[in-house]
Amino acid sequence: MTAGAGDFDIRTLATTYGAGTVLAPHRHRSGQLVFAASGVMRVMTDGAVWLIPPTRAIWLPAGTRHAVAMQGDVAMRTLYIAAPRSAPLPEIPHVLEVAPLLRELILHVLGIGMLTPARPEHDRLAGLLIDLMLSARPEDLMLPLPRDARARRLAAHWQQEPGDRRDLAQLALEVGASLRTLQRLFSRETGLTLEAWRQKARLIHAVGRLVGGRSVTSVALDCGYESVAAFSAAFQRHFRTSPGRYRGGQRSS
Repeated sequence: MTAGAGDFDIRTLATTYGAGTVLAPHRHRSGQLVFAASGVMRVMTDGAVWLIPPTRAIWLPAGTRHAVAMQGDVAMRTLYIAAPRSAPLPEIPHVLEVAPLLRELILHVLGIGMLTPARPEHDRLAGLLIDLMLSARPEDLMLPLPRDARARRLAAHWQQEPGDRRDLAQLALEVGASLRTLQRLFSRETGLTLEAWRQKARLIHAVGRLVGGRSVTSVALDCGYESVAAFSAAFQRHFRTSPGRYRGGQRSS
């Protein structure tokens, strides 16, 4: 499906997908704000993957080639934002916090179906939406992906098995490279050290488990941490809130 820009500022789409559904790589001529009213999505481009829980949304600029995978049943809500209305928004994908006012506005616009610039009340709503998106708190739920096939295999493994605590040298051999080679590749191609990439993968995996209702203790163990305290400290440093608050859908001020 391709959304084209016409005589509209914003078009909408509300669709529910079953667990495990994958939308094959595609792109749109309009920018997209993709939000899950319920469920968790993974949005993938050639160079990165983002986790999108229900309290967050992802902005995808026009022309961004991406795929979407559903973790559990997902009520996807999409706003297609045409140029020039989308001009103030970032030119790269990013995840933003969906505060209560933004969430209600997204649902209100979905109820209308389409906002056209010729109607003053629609113009005001579209302007408010852009303002709220620009002021929304960004959140780092993106994993940059290495280009090298060996490093990519290890990245895929850690996304699927974040709790694997086996020796790094052993894992390196399994993907066909030395540990030193992988350390160099991850640093050069993702901007993160090998160890930092693994920790970020664990923390992002934890978000999906927490919003799915898992306890903090079980999530910590599932993600390979030896203690809840170590997991909570790492989570707090990255997300600026505790795992318990995130699980409850709250943010620290």
